[in-house]
Amino acid sequence: MNDRNDAGYGETPYELVGYDEYGQPVYRQVPPQQAYDPYAQQQGYGHDPYAQGEGQQQAYDPYGTGRQPATPAYDPYDTGRQAPVHDPYGTGTRTQQAGGTAAPYDPYGQTATSGQQSRAAEQTAYIPQQAGPAEAEEEPDASARPQRDYHTEQFAFVEDPDGDSEDVIDWLNFTENRTERREEAKRRARSRLVALAVVLALTAVGGVGYLWYAGKLPGLSSSDDSKGGTTAAPAAQKRDVIVVHLHDTAQGGTSTVLLVDNTTTEQGTTVLLPNSLVVTTDDGTTTTLAKSVDGDGSAGTRESLDTVLGTEIQGTWRLDTPYLQNLVDLVGNIEVDTDTAVPDPAAKKGQAPLVSKGEGQTLSGKAAVAYATYRAEGEAQNAQLERFGQVMQAVLRKVSSDPQGATVTVQTLAQILDPSLTDKDLGAFLAGLADLAKGGDYKTALLPVQADGTLSAEAGASVVKDILGGTAKSPDKDAAVSVFVQNAGGVKATTEDARVVLLNGGFTFLDGGTAPGGTASTSKVLYADAADKENATEVAKTLGLPGTVVAKGTVPANADVTVVLGKDYEPSSS
Repeated sequence: MNDRNDAGYGETPYELVGYDEYGQPVYRQVPPQQAYDPYAQQQGYGHDPYAQGEGQQQAYDPYGTGRQPATPAYDPYDTGRQAPVHDPYGTGTRTQQAGGTAAPYDPYGQTATSGQQSRAAEQTAYIPQQAGPAEAEEEPDASARPQRDYHTEQFAFVEDPDGDSEDVIDWLNFTENRTERREEAKRRARSRLVALAVVLALTAVGGVGYLWYAGKLPGLSSSDDSKGGTTAAPAAQKRDVIVVHLHDTAQGGTSTVLLVDNTTTEQGTTVLLPNSLVVTTDDGTTTTLAKSVDGDGSAGTRESLDTVLGTEIQGTWRLDTPYLQNLVDLVGNIEVDTDTAVPDPAAKKGQAPLVSKGEGQTLSGKAAVAYATYRAEGEAQNAQLERFGQVMQAVLRKVSSDPQGATVTVQTLAQILDPSLTDKDLGAFLAGLADLAKGGDYKTALLPVQADGTLSAEAGASVVKDILGGTAKSPDKDAAVSVFVQNAGGVKATTEDARVVLLNGGFTFLDGGTAPGGTASTSKVLYADAADKENATEVAKTLGLPGTVVAKGTVPANADVTVVLGKDYEPSSS
């Protein structure tokens, strides 16, 4: 078979006119060039001897008369078989009837419906940018149309790389990355919000827990503190307490105070304890605080104070006057509002006093000791005790609030401390009180003691309950019942007789001295708590008193039962 562009025998030449929408070439027929015929006849001037019969294609008319003589397909054997016609799309073999009219070329693969086409339709080729021929708009039935045979190379354009593919991919990557960054930012924001909510919740829970532990939640407190806030019940508050004994090595005598750090209310207090306070010794007998410090020592006195006041003292600090002088000099002198002028013991008469009276007096170590131990002639011991309290508070205002710094100060004194109180413990304790004293959250209170050394009802309300814990420490179930005995019969021997009888009966004896109301004809056995009524009845039986003398009344904070011995009390014969 000859090449489609080769105008060989039996073939009509074609020329390239463009490409279709699939990128395939489109050809059209090239009219054959005939030699000039001078004898050719035009239509209407004579007979044309070469005229063909109807149904034949007309050839090229150089004069444009509209007649186009056809060139029959050559069939040398005239077999009547169909001759193949060139099919540029490879969609099948077009045939030409032998001895008939050749089918015109159809660029859309359709068979001509007539043996003759107009010249314009014959020479028009489809160009992708133009609309197709009018005949192509009328599509024949799909079943009547021959099936095309498509080849892989016809769709090679699908695999051709797109020149803009990299730009598209970059744009998609940019869009995807931007979306991912937004989502990641949202996730981080949500995570931060969740973390912030968790922190706020934990902070709120911790704050509420601390307020509950400190007793500062509204509705859970029983009284108002000095700052106007609310506090927990006195018994539920936490306190650190040490006892300080000042020994006057020059003139003799002792002075005792309690340093109290209430960590719940954040209040510091110096409680002044008069030497006349009656305490109980280990064998059950009573004595004064001053005698207990000299006789029983630190440990015994601490335990006796725990019993009387219902406290829990953590340690004892023995502060002799030389150490007090060194302490004041170490902190750099103190300022005190003095209530009296104190003369210099070593100075001659007529010289200026060592300590002047007035506000804001600066005292050195020597002057501080002189003022803390000074007691004028005929003056009560409580006056001197209050001056010692002033000096202690002034010293605390000058001690370092840093536990390590306060510990260094204590260690510099080179004291031999009580085994229950170490340098580090004392330094940390003083640093805490120093912080309260500098902030104005510190005060000094005197324990009210009656003339006979017993605690008054006022002491139980203002000091024992509010400052030291509210009530005396509850005894164990097997502990002996404390009996506070006062003599109102006028005979001192009856008190000693009652002490022996009560100790033999298993009770603890507390000497209340002489009753403030004078003599009484009838004895009394009093109890404050209903739970102690039975104990009061047993005390009355032990003393040989009738049950009618048992009644509810006032009992000191350090006792369970009070006994007032009247003239009707008869000492035992034993």
